[in-house]
Amino acid sequence: MGRNTARRTVVSIDVGESPGVRRHPDELAAEEPLEIRVRKQPLAVTMRTPGHDIDLAMGFLLSEGVIGKADDVVTAQLCAGTDTPNTYNVVDIVLDPHVPPPVTDPSRNFYTTSSCGVCGKASIDAVRTRSLFDVTTDPLEVPARLLADLPGKLRAAQRTFDRTGGLHAAGLFTAAGELLVLREDVGRHNAVDKVLGWALREGRLPLAGHVLLVSGRASFELTQKAWMAGIPLLAAVSAPSTLAVELAEEAGMTLVGFLREPRMNVYSGAQRVTL
Repeated sequence: MGRNTARRTVVSIDVGESPGVRRHPDELAAEEPLEIRVRKQPLAVTMRTPGHDIDLAMGFLLSEGVIGKADDVVTAQLCAGTDTPNTYNVVDIVLDPHVPPPVTDPSRNFYTTSSCGVCGKASIDAVRTRSLFDVTTDPLEVPARLLADLPGKLRAAQRTFDRTGGLHAAGLFTAAGELLVLREDVGRHNAVDKVLGWALREGRLPLAGHVLLVSGRASFELTQKAWMAGIPLLAAVSAPSTLAVELAEEAGMTLVGFLREPRMNVYSGAQRVTL
């Protein structure tokens, strides 16, 4: 076990054909706050599963439009914070002098939770950040059969989920179905930010010709994050929201929902899913 899981004693009750009660250890997904600071100033707090915190912070800044490339960041480091014992729940980021400081709008609350990354923002218009990348002309085409296989690949790579059953996952795939990176977190938006932060640091942006798969539903925010990284196809194993579909159509993205072998629904950009 690491900081991303913790063990607790639980009481299991069975009221089926063999009723009984037993106490046993159970492994839980960890959830701790992470404060993101820019130039020593607090910018955001998110509840996340510890691990890949630098990627999470950089992916967050990318999806919020604060940075657009890895060179925009001079240093990014974990700090001990004020906890005792030190938990390293603070990421401090120094931006290149040419990067404008994040806009601090009093109407916009950067506190996020593990279930909702846009809670507290004044309106949808406040998060409709324009991407640096145009995906409308991305020529990606993915066979439906290949798409149908991706959830199984994602699930097979979820090591922490196997132990806890309590984590979301985001995976970045090539057009040929190769899993490049997978990240898990109690928050769907955190898992995506960790993937985007990895891609940013690896110099892979824009992510033209790639597929982003998320283990839950496709929200407006996850669609925005994919757009900000130049991803032409976002797929989810569950339902999309109306705003997610509207944003995907506006951006020229392909949005696939209910991706569960052997079926799927294509809500926008159906030309990229071939038979």
